[in-house]
Amino acid sequence: MTNTAWETLPETVKTFMTALDAREAGRVLATLTPDAVVTDEGHDYTGAEEIGAWVATAASEYTYTTEFTGATPTDAGVDVGQHLEGNFPGGVADLHYRFTLDGAAISRVVIEP
Repeated sequence: MTNTAWETLPETVKTFMTALDAREAGRVLATLTPDAVVTDEGHDYTGAEEIGAWVATAASEYTYTTEFTGATPTDAGVDVGQHLEGNFPGGVADLHYRFTLDGAAISRVVIEP
């Protein structure tokens, strides 16, 4: 497994991750293709309106910290690992953000354990 440093990730992926943590929907949307799909907790969010609402509300009832744990290049893009700790059920979670890239833009993100 190749581990990629944060600094070497595509700019759009780094922007997506930092903007998502800050709940900055406009910055998240700027990294995506017009027909992008984000899958979180088994639900698909498609297009700017749905994805923007998801960014604004995803886990907004919880306080948590995030830590980049590594990334692995894939045929479609990159798989980014993130460790979360906070006041959500279970208190800790290790998630994968599986990015599919279309050129520099992100066409798909699947968030799962």
